[in-house]
Amino acid sequence: MALDKETLQNLRQDYRRAHLSEDQINPNPVEQFSRWFSEAMSAEIIEPNAMTLSTATADGKPSARIMLLKGFDERGFIFYTNYESRKGIEIDENPYAALTFFWLELQRQVRIEGKLERISEEESTQYFHVRPRKSQIGAHASAQSRQIQNREELESKLESLELSFEDTEVIPKPHYWGGYLLKPTFIEFWQGGSGRLHDRIAYTQEGNTWVTARLAP
Repeated sequence: MALDKETLQNLRQDYRRAHLSEDQINPNPVEQFSRWFSEAMSAEIIEPNAMTLSTATADGKPSARIMLLKGFDERGFIFYTNYESRKGIEIDENPYAALTFFWLELQRQVRIEGKLERISEEESTQYFHVRPRKSQIGAHASAQSRQIQNREELESKLESLELSFEDTEVIPKPHYWGGYLLKPTFIEFWQGGSGRLHDRIAYTQEGNTWVTARLAP
């Protein structure tokens, strides 16, 4: 049954949980993110590290997908993927990207913009080997983003690889698989507010300094 236009237009929530003020934030946006991320984990949000990764082609055609954050520090924010996937190809063409976190239970959003670069082969290999064994084999089985005939084709390839790796204790990392580091130049923290008077505080990198500003909702 199609949803009528009026019902769709009236879908909204009035956020009243909290406010975000300038005297509450850490001058370092990575430390501020760490604080909010810890609070998201304490709230037992399912996969608080789920984020939207937005990339674009060389001519600016965008695409987005949900990824999992796998690390962050003063360098930036890390995720892993197939370098030959659609996102990997777009990153090669245009290294500028954005990450978006939305923690509905806390009525919070974080937007991060910056430039991507591949992390070291050593760091990618180290993470690859702490993944579940089936996920490691799956990285070999899937030519990510490529067209396949059906699911059976994928499952058959996975079964074949499981047999071939049966006596292999350490599964090698595929050369086309690894991590990216997003080095942020802009980070915005959004706290939902009643009547759409949301709190938005943005950090912009100017040289080696982070400058904060409040943005209109």
